[in-house]
Amino acid sequence: MDIIHPRVAGIDVHKKQISVAVRLPGQSPGERRQVVRNFKTFWRALRQMADWLAEQGVTDVAMEATGIYWWPVYFALTATGSIEVCVANAAHMRNVPGRKTDTKDAQWIAQLHEHGLLRPSLIVSHEVRALRDRTRYRKKLIEQRTREQQRLAKVLETAGIKIDSVASTLMTQSGRLMIEALIAGQRDPEQLADLAKGVMRRKLDELVMACDGQFTDQHAEMCQLHLAAYDQLTLSIAELDVLVARHAAPFTALITRLMTIPGIGRRTAEVIIAETGGDMSRFPTPAHLAAWCGLAPANRESAGKRKKAGTRKGNVHLASAMTEAAWATVRTRTRPGARLRRLIRRFGEDHKKKAAIAVAHTLLRIIWAVLTHDTDYREDGADYYDRPLDPVRQTNRHINALRQLGYNVTLAPLDPPPQQPAA
Repeated sequence: MDIIHPRVAGIDVHKKQISVAVRLPGQSPGERRQVVRNFKTFWRALRQMADWLAEQGVTDVAMEATGIYWWPVYFALTATGSIEVCVANAAHMRNVPGRKTDTKDAQWIAQLHEHGLLRPSLIVSHEVRALRDRTRYRKKLIEQRTREQQRLAKVLETAGIKIDSVASTLMTQSGRLMIEALIAGQRDPEQLADLAKGVMRRKLDELVMACDGQFTDQHAEMCQLHLAAYDQLTLSIAELDVLVARHAAPFTALITRLMTIPGIGRRTAEVIIAETGGDMSRFPTPAHLAAWCGLAPANRESAGKRKKAGTRKGNVHLASAMTEAAWATVRTRTRPGARLRRLIRRFGEDHKKKAAIAVAHTLLRIIWAVLTHDTDYREDGADYYDRPLDPVRQTNRHINALRQLGYNVTLAPLDPPPQQPAA
């Protein structure tokens, strides 16, 4: 096998120590010599490791993407200015079973990379990485706030208070006023229900029953703790929104363009830029982007038979954001919304998540086209999937569906006839 990188090193990364295997040309043609050293992961030791590799004439280094431990090693190597670093997926460089040591792992990585058998992972710029850190942390805080709200609802349920059975969510303005009144000592269900505002006042009778429970001082103490934690998280999320907006400012044009796509708001657009860098040149086709995100079907074929494999592993942060965006299209009069409703009918109500994943894949392909061609999203209309249908077959399908529901159908043309949508 041809040697692509003649002066190469492989690094096995751990929290406290790294093993470095260097492979260099030997004294005779075709001969290879190997040097192995271990280094601590303190920054000073990493700089010494990078200088030693530069002295050895190493031009290419490969290592696994192991959690966050590879970042300091990567920074130390790139600071030399003469070493090309390949950070590869750990699943792509499994060693031979029965030969598992840190040294042998480093040697195996070096051998793979010298023959060009490793594919580098996506490493974004410093600006994008700063944005990514903040969007990911904001997502974590939002999830924590949701859990605090669920804990608050659990305490109210144990006390027999069922405000969220009447209100759309527990933390509406009306629900918040009732909870604070309960904590303050108000126990009269009619007085509590009278705190409702806006459209909630149409449900006063239900609210009276929902607020009639066995709420005690012990419940009030726990509700106060959960409510304080919820408010603190809300403040932290607001602060992160400001920080994210500041770091996303250089990408304002791309974010505005992404927001023309159905289901994608500002937060989702910021996540897309943070995870991909907004540069689609790294992804030759939309299929590459979907596979990298983890929203493409995996392959599992044996003996000519394709088996169920689900989706492959990928960027969970982007996949989660795209799935949420897909759900946001369900009530829109758009092509992605029509596709989601169409797939839900095809798969059935029990498989709605499968339909959402498929639409998330579609949105990713749209994102790739919008960013690649530097153009806004062009809506094809909610009737996009109905246009190619034969009008006679479409009419018969609806008639048969109504007959199965027990209706007799009589057709009469409209006067004047409706305008046909443009093809």
